[in-house]
Amino acid sequence: MTVKYNNTEWQGKKVILGETEIEEEQPVNLLIGFHGAESTPENMLVSGNKLRLKNTVMVYPEGPVDAGNGLFSWWKDGPRQKESVQEFLTCSSNIIDTAHRHFSEQMPKATLRICLWGFSQGGAASLVTTLFHESPPLYKVASICGFLPELPDDVPLQSSPVNILGIFGANDDVVPAFLADHALDEMKTKGHQLTAKETQQRHEISPENLKELTDFFSSD
Repeated sequence: MTVKYNNTEWQGKKVILGETEIEEEQPVNLLIGFHGAESTPENMLVSGNKLRLKNTVMVYPEGPVDAGNGLFSWWKDGPRQKESVQEFLTCSSNIIDTAHRHFSEQMPKATLRICLWGFSQGGAASLVTTLFHESPPLYKVASICGFLPELPDDVPLQSSPVNILGIFGANDDVVPAFLADHALDEMKTKGHQLTAKETQQRHEISPENLKELTDFFSSD
């Protein structure tokens, strides 16, 4: 499977776009991948390029928080985390809207299904976005070693539950299993359709994870 990549900028931030061979008559997955804290879109692309997906366009955006040394995060930790997460939600909404508009103009006949995935803070970014995002609707979301940060006060009621795959590791020394498990339980409490899988992995994206994500995003 060949994926064509190119770099661009949206709202002054780097974005890597990928595209498989597309059949516009079939539903097209628009897959947005959130990198971890103090990381880059390129790091996420290394793993994302191992996904074996068909009829999919991919977006690997750069986080809005400059962590120094060419690295980026999605929000700041510390006493103002709640406010920083609120700012992130505006950022993620802009990313989704821009991606949807970009590919809708490029493929006017296609039905786009918006999917999110991420690792570590990127997994958390996917989950937080799912809790607050309204339109255009999300189709599927996956989190590897994700968690939930301190959230803004009001979590809206979900009008359309999202199918979520959450994978976390019993031997993860960065995001302990109980934090990841709690985050996924919260998603289920909010009405989402959850599949949670605890593995023996550490804080990593494993080949087995990528196989499970390929199956998850490929299924109807």
